[in-house]
Amino acid sequence: MTPAAALAALRAAEARDGAPDLTRRRALLARLADEMKRRAEDIAAAADADFGGRSRTETILADAILVADAALHARRRLRGWARPRRAGVPIHFQPARAWIEPVPKGIVGIMGPWNYPFQLTLVPAVDAIAAGNRVVLKPSEHAPRCASLIAEIVDAALGPEMARCVTGDATVAEAFAAQPWDHLVFTGGTATGRAVARAAAENLVPVTLELGGKCPAVVLPGTDLTTAARAIMVAKALNGGQTCVAPDTVLLVGHDRAAFETACRATGVAMPETAIVSDRQAGRLDRLAAGAALTPLAPDGPGRRRAIALAEAADDHPLMWEEVFGPILPVRACSDLPEAIRWIAARPAPLAVYLFGGTAAQEAAIAGATRSGAVVRDRCVEHAGMPGLPFGGIGASGHGRTHGEEGFRALSNLRARVRHGRFSLARLLDPPRSAMAERILRMLMRRHRK
Repeated sequence: MTPAAALAALRAAEARDGAPDLTRRRALLARLADEMKRRAEDIAAAADADFGGRSRTETILADAILVADAALHARRRLRGWARPRRAGVPIHFQPARAWIEPVPKGIVGIMGPWNYPFQLTLVPAVDAIAAGNRVVLKPSEHAPRCASLIAEIVDAALGPEMARCVTGDATVAEAFAAQPWDHLVFTGGTATGRAVARAAAENLVPVTLELGGKCPAVVLPGTDLTTAARAIMVAKALNGGQTCVAPDTVLLVGHDRAAFETACRATGVAMPETAIVSDRQAGRLDRLAAGAALTPLAPDGPGRRRAIALAEAADDHPLMWEEVFGPILPVRACSDLPEAIRWIAARPAPLAVYLFGGTAAQEAAIAGATRSGAVVRDRCVEHAGMPGLPFGGIGASGHGRTHGEEGFRALSNLRARVRHGRFSLARLLDPPRSAMAERILRMLMRRHRK
């Protein structure tokens, strides 16, 4: 099925049946959660085959359970999210009543990536279904078995009147981005995100972009290196480093690099359980790291399984500017906190800044002087699995939010509703105007000057 045909089919269903009410939305979310749990082992097998080796535990946690939890979180809270909210009415319009109601946008297109193929395609679908929309999904062609399974899960859980799945290569993706959706959600690289935004702009389609960036991990003075190194290494090993919120560069403030390397080796977490997804991605990592000093923390494994390697490079090296997205961890020593802040601020805003140790004042200094989608202390990555938190970036790391109530609101039309009374002071200004209107106007001007 082409993107245009999928959109047309759901437009017809929307015209015939209207938007789903809250009862149906809650039932659909429950069915999606059940289907994700029921197919968890199939999900793990599909991801393992597509990656050429992917951790079963990581897949079940990050792709199957996380989606199910997001669906159940939305289902439990949906009635509260969807409740109209009263809005204030200025005295000269009273006794009017005003409120804001979240209503469905219509048909939402969702373009998912390969690194967490189920989570990053289906969590936005949870947001969209909770908001009362229908969805068309375009999973990544770089994880074809996962894409086929996503289509099966969506059909079983949501049905063809609520959701369609379109598969295919980059040509299909280009056509997908060019459709007149009511909203488009894209997760992927920054360069592709720009192309998607340009295509969507032709139809004035609002977009949510979840992109990437260099998420720094700042190790502040006084922190225990053993604790910080373990948290950073666990997060970097997850999915073979192929995580948009993985710690990308470690900034050591007042700590010795050799001591940090020793602490990293002592964690025993140097070898990720998940392989680099393709030879193409492996080649990209090799080109990115060319000329940098790499220190592998363990021997590489079979196939495309690579150990985490610490890296040193000059500040103008591509490794210190481009998102790594793999098991290479640049480490840079900073003489003080202002130097670390300058390093972060000089680069495009990341999805997250991670902090270890330090004081509340130092945390406030970093949060106040840098831009990011999140500031997280003492662990990495795990905030992305908290369904109550909004998830997304700023600037080059994207815009808009997914997850939880903010994802629901992003995919809702927050429609204004007003019900006027039979009289208000404002009507004294209706034409034809009397001298009373001029006196009211002067009164309003004096009021605003105050």
